[in-house]
Amino acid sequence: MANLKEIKNRIDSVSSTKQITSAMKMVSASKLRRAQQAVARMRPYIGHLQEIVGNLNSYDSLLLDNSQVEGASKDTLLIVLASNKGLCGGFNSGVVKEAMHYIENFYKNAHADEQVKLITIGRKVSEFFVKTEHKPVAIYDEVFDHLHYDKYFEDLTLKIINDFTNGVYQKVEIIYNHSKNAATQEIRTEHFLPLGVDSKKNTQTSNDQYICMPNWDYIAEVVIPQALKAQLYGALLDSYASEHGARMTSMQKATDNAETLTKSLTLTYNKARQTAITNEILEIVNGAEALRSR
Repeated sequence: MANLKEIKNRIDSVSSTKQITSAMKMVSASKLRRAQQAVARMRPYIGHLQEIVGNLNSYDSLLLDNSQVEGASKDTLLIVLASNKGLCGGFNSGVVKEAMHYIENFYKNAHADEQVKLITIGRKVSEFFVKTEHKPVAIYDEVFDHLHYDKYFEDLTLKIINDFTNGVYQKVEIIYNHSKNAATQEIRTEHFLPLGVDSKKNTQTSNDQYICMPNWDYIAEVVIPQALKAQLYGALLDSYASEHGARMTSMQKATDNAETLTKSLTLTYNKARQTAITNEILEIVNGAEALRSR
């Protein structure tokens, strides 16, 4: 009977876990829908801003090339986006592996005076890198606690832009999870700074379609930082949607596994119970036979 009790306790434990994972799956599904809607709303805005930036072909900006800045560094800044929580499969580990792969390849091809610096957003990736030799120069885990286009986020983006224009970094890249659909995520390494000049060649719209007041230089000064803010915010939203898609899929698998394990344990319990009952009947029959033989 002790064995039966142990199996029953395991069944209760697995059933309780199944209820938790099922609830977490439903919560993530709800958050995923809202995150996907936010990404869908943001994409046209980002696209139009990038189109305008691509047409600013008559301006000179440090965001295009900061190599003329006195004492300009040749370092690369890597912005790594993950999540503040776990239980989302390989979501966080995939970003960490991609970042480490990038760093390893960077140092293979870099000169002695070139380094890669990190800004991490998401506690899971921050906790990993603070224990390595590639400690982040800044950590902004609070962004995912309240993911809004607010002053905190703007301050983060402006700091990156100012550091670049002051020659602290030669290049800025973003690594994050892109949400292809609810069940599939892919790691992306996205160029952030300097602004690519190829986009100008691929844009069919001409400056004649815009009436700019007071002048193009002023428009560039305002629009370019806004476009960069939108790009980074879009990556954050995409990563957030990917996180909940990964967690929803992970919790669905955990729920299915718990269901399978519950069925297996129930079958084992019934077999053990049947064996125990059979043994009790045999003991009663043997006892009765022993009384008759006296």
